[in-house]
Amino acid sequence: MRGSEILHRVRTAASLTQPRQLALRGFRCPMCGPSLIVRLSASDIGVRCVRCAASAMTLSLACALKELHPGLGSEDVYELSSRGPLFEFLRREVPRLTFSEYFDDVEPGALRGSVQCQDVQRLTFDDESFDVVTSTGVFEHVADDARGFREVRRVLRPAGIFVFTVPLSDADETVERARMRNGVVEHLLPPEYHGDRIRGRGRVLAYRNYGRDIIGRLRNCGFGSAEIDWRFRTAFLGQGSGVVVARI
Repeated sequence: MRGSEILHRVRTAASLTQPRQLALRGFRCPMCGPSLIVRLSASDIGVRCVRCAASAMTLSLACALKELHPGLGSEDVYELSSRGPLFEFLRREVPRLTFSEYFDDVEPGALRGSVQCQDVQRLTFDDESFDVVTSTGVFEHVADDARGFREVRRVLRPAGIFVFTVPLSDADETVERARMRNGVVEHLLPPEYHGDRIRGRGRVLAYRNYGRDIIGRLRNCGFGSAEIDWRFRTAFLGQGSGVVVARI
């Protein structure tokens, strides 16, 4: 592990730690095997695999993905990220893995270094390019998520599957926090920002907080079926996430 990665993990752990929530136990990580799981705080990102640093949200997605598609090694898979524990797992397990990042200053389809830029609202891939598409914590940051869902539907093959996570509540309806109008962000509620490894902490605007109606939103965008797999919601020291599964 590189020194910069170790430093990033130490800083992340320090920022998340709530002493009264601390817990540690052995477990088998779905991505890196025998490990320890630590709870630093009472949130899905506050529970981590000690070896690969996957959060409870990512662990939930990996568990669901491995059960739904045990033959990933023979599939064409597209992951909407080029870093993090899920990406590293897929890179080891999937010979035909395509991955990307969204860079604000790079044209979709072009490269920054060895990483291709893609805007999920206007993917540059051909129709029916992939068997599986995955993402973690992406679509809450997409201004026009319906357009993004339609694009994922377009690049999936018949019988393809889209497995992803977003911050998800038990509310009936998604809460729209902001929207884009004529190229300008209009805030409907006080702004909520998340972080990522490219832009840093608190730099990525959340356009919405999803509710159970995400299922209908996916069906309206052309998916034949969609569901929320809640099995792993509390599987990791009381934390986890619903995993959204949409099929052609």
